[in-house]
Amino acid sequence: MLFNSYEFIFAFLPITFFIYFYLNHKRLTEASKAFLVFSSLFFYSWWNIAYLPIILTSMLFNYVVGTSLNKEQEEGHHRFSKKSLLAFGIVSNIALLAYFKYMDFFIENINLVSGSTIDLLQLALPLAISFFTFQQIAYLVDSYRGETAEYDFLNYSLFVTFFPQLIAGPIVHHSEMMPQFAKTRNKVKNYRNIAMGLFIFSIGLFKKVVIADTFATWATNGFDIAPTLNLFAAWATSLSYTFQLYFDFSGYTDMAIGIALLFNIKLPINFNSPYKATNIQDFWRRWHITLSRFLKDYIYIPLGGNRKGEFRTYTNLMATFILGGIWHGAGWTFMFWGFLHGAALVIHRAWSKLGFKLWTWLAWLITFNFINIAWVFFRAKEWDDALKVLGGMAGLSGIIIKDKLEGKLYFLHNYGVEFAKVTEHIGGDSDSLKLIVFALIITFLFKNSTQYIKTIQLSSKMILLASFLFTWAVLSMHKISDFLYFNF
Repeated sequence: MLFNSYEFIFAFLPITFFIYFYLNHKRLTEASKAFLVFSSLFFYSWWNIAYLPIILTSMLFNYVVGTSLNKEQEEGHHRFSKKSLLAFGIVSNIALLAYFKYMDFFIENINLVSGSTIDLLQLALPLAISFFTFQQIAYLVDSYRGETAEYDFLNYSLFVTFFPQLIAGPIVHHSEMMPQFAKTRNKVKNYRNIAMGLFIFSIGLFKKVVIADTFATWATNGFDIAPTLNLFAAWATSLSYTFQLYFDFSGYTDMAIGIALLFNIKLPINFNSPYKATNIQDFWRRWHITLSRFLKDYIYIPLGGNRKGEFRTYTNLMATFILGGIWHGAGWTFMFWGFLHGAALVIHRAWSKLGFKLWTWLAWLITFNFINIAWVFFRAKEWDDALKVLGGMAGLSGIIIKDKLEGKLYFLHNYGVEFAKVTEHIGGDSDSLKLIVFALIITFLFKNSTQYIKTIQLSSKMILLASFLFTWAVLSMHKISDFLYFNF
C-alpha cells in the first residue's frame, strides 16, 4: 500500500486512526497497541503477503537477542559474552539482508570472473528489509550499551512496524519512539497535531504526485529510452532525476512525519534542504539524516572515526561511504556512487585542514554540480547508461538549441550546432526547462516544510493552502508510482 494511493488515503488511514483512538478512549491501551501493530503489518503485507514471515521472524529473533543483552546487563549472566551475543545478532541480520539483496549480484560476478554458469536465485527483495534490518541492528547495539529496556514483544513490534516509517524510514532509535507511545497525553486526539499532520501530509503528497512524478517521466526517458542525448537534453535528464529524487524522498518524509503526527508521534527530522549545502559534509548532515547518523554511529566511529590519525580517518570515510553505497543497491554503480562521496569527503576534509575557503556561491555551485553528477551513477541501471548521460552533458553527442533561435544564431551551424526541440528525445517540452528552474528556486530559496511547521500558525489560510495542495495532488493521481527509496 502506498501513501499516494486512494485506498491508503481514503480507507486505511482514517479507519486506523479512528479505531486506534477509540480503543485508547476506552482505556484499552494494550488493545490499541495491538491494533496498530496489526494495521502496520496489514499495511506491509499489502504488497506481498509472502514478505510477512520474513519481517516477523526478524522481529522475533532480534527481540530475543536484545532481551538477552538487556538481561546480561542487569543480572550479570555470562553464558555467552555480551560482545559475542551482539556479534551473533549483527552478523545474522547482515546475513539475512545479504542473502536477499546481494546474493544474485554475488553470483553474477562469480560467473563473470570465473566463467562459471551458476544459476541466479532470482530472489525478490523483501520490502523495507534494508530499513527494518538497520533499525534492529541499532536496537541491538543500544541494548548492548544498556540504553534500552524492552521486555514486551508487543511494544517491540510497535517500535519496528509503526507504519509511517516502516517502509523507507526514518531509521529510528528505540529511545526516540517508545516513550512517546507510553505518554498518556499521546493517547488522546490532539487537534493541533491533526491539523499540522494533515497540512504536512498534503505538502508531501503534492511534492510526490505533482512534482516528482513529472520529473520521473523525463528522467526515465533520458536514462532508459533515448539512445543518445544532446547537451541540453542530457543536463535536463540529470537534473530531472536530481529533482525527482529530491521531491520524491522529501515528499515521502513529509508524509511520514504528517501521518505519525496524527497519532501524536514526532519522527526525527530526516531531510533538511540538502541542496542548500555548500560542501559535501553539509550535504550529508541534511540528506537522509538518520541514515547518516547510523553510518556514523555504527560504522565510522567503530572503525576508529577520526581518532587514529589523518590517513586512518580518510580510510574510514571511504569505507563508510562505499558501504553506504552498497546499502542502497546491489550494483557497481551504487558502489561507485558511494566511492565518489567518500572521496569528496576526504578532499573536503583535506581542503579544510589547509585553511582554504571559497566564496559561498562558488562553494554551493561546486557542491550542487558534484551531487548532480554523482546521482547519474546512482540512477543508471548500467555503466553505459551513466556514460551516455555524462557524455551528453559534456557535449560529446552534439548540441541542439531551440529552433526559434535559429534566425539569430544561424552562424552556429558552422560549429556543428543544430536547431530543433531541445528536450524532444526525453519527451520534454518548453515547460521542462521552466520546471527545472522552478525546482531549483524552491529548493534553494524557500524554507522546507520542517521549518514551516516550527513557525506556522493554524489559520484559515493554512487550511485553504492544504486543501488546495491535497485536491491538486489527488486529482493528479492518475498513475500510482512507488517511492524511489522503496527500492533500497
